[in-house]
Amino acid sequence: MEKLTKIQSELKAPKSLHNDFGKYNYRSAENILEAVKPLLEKYNCTLVLSDDVEMLGARVYVKATATLTDNETKVRVTAQAFAREEESKKGMDASQVTGACSSYARKYALGGLFCIDDGKDADALNTSKQYTEDPNLELALQQVREANDMLTLERVYRSWGAYARNSEFLNACGRRKAELNAK
Repeated sequence: MEKLTKIQSELKAPKSLHNDFGKYNYRSAENILEAVKPLLEKYNCTLVLSDDVEMLGARVYVKATATLTDNETKVRVTAQAFAREEESKKGMDASQVTGACSSYARKYALGGLFCIDDGKDADALNTSKQYTEDPNLELALQQVREANDMLTLERVYRSWGAYARNSEFLNACGRRKAELNAK
């Protein structure tokens, strides 16, 4: 979509928030939305954000979906991101934990849709396994393992195009294909 390319190149969403404890600047989903709204009007597009809650194993994830629609052609482009809910967070009730998780997932769905690089944000500073696990890849791999036939496997492969060059994803698809062909 040509309009998305223009929005991506014109969008400026500065890191206007500061974390005093970690001593870094960051942006929120609200910062991105504030910056993109004039461009949506300029290019006659609509942006819709939605959340779904998914259970993967014993963990709860919020899946945020950002959908950009060209109001003239009705062409849609979608990006998704996942964030895992913590079982509890000091000083927050359950609804606040879910809300924070939703905001985090939405920020990354918007970042994916508009090609916003957060390479030097707070998450880039956290290198422990808790922060480097890719819940999207984990979900993609789970869907590959659960594919019961070739048609489903093909749909899973196409729906996770972002991992088309990821060796772990490709290997899992290849193994599952071999397993299904052997049946």
